[in-house]
Amino acid sequence: MVVGGEDTALEEAVFFLTKLAKSVIIHSRNELRTSKILQQRASHNPKISIWNTIVEDIFGQNKVEGIKLKNTKTAELTEIKCDGVFIAIDKPNTNIFKGQVEIDDKGYIKRYEETKTIVEGIFVAGDVYDYTYRQAITAAGSGCKASLDAIKYLELNFE
Repeated sequence: MVVGGEDTALEEAVFFLTKLAKSVIIHSRNELRTSKILQQRASHNPKISIWNTIVEDIFGQNKVEGIKLKNTKTAELTEIKCDGVFIAIDKPNTNIFKGQVEIDDKGYIKRYEETKTIVEGIFVAGDVYDYTYRQAITAAGSGCKASLDAIKYLELNFE
């Protein structure tokens, strides 16, 4: 399942996940806030179909086994079995870092020289700094880079 209704959710759903999943989008409204072309592609895909719904709970034993949904118009609760839930929102959740590192006006952490932040010894990885690729691809590659930079920093500064 993909939760969201903006560009990030639709890009992941339309271009990748609908090829693999039975059902894809859960959105709290009955309209999408995304580009017209993505809206058209989503409207022609029968796997993108859960509207006016929010996620109440994600459940399972040691892995995702399903989700509990609540209809925002009727308050009806339903459960759907699924293997994974991908929260795809366009703004990264960086609130916990405010006042600690630089955050731009869109909510992304500013980075310098690959993975460095303005704070010495603090490195950034993933969709919290990447406007273009976001999500899994960025997180995997930049996570590796940030961990290597952190190791190098620790070795140089703490023998």
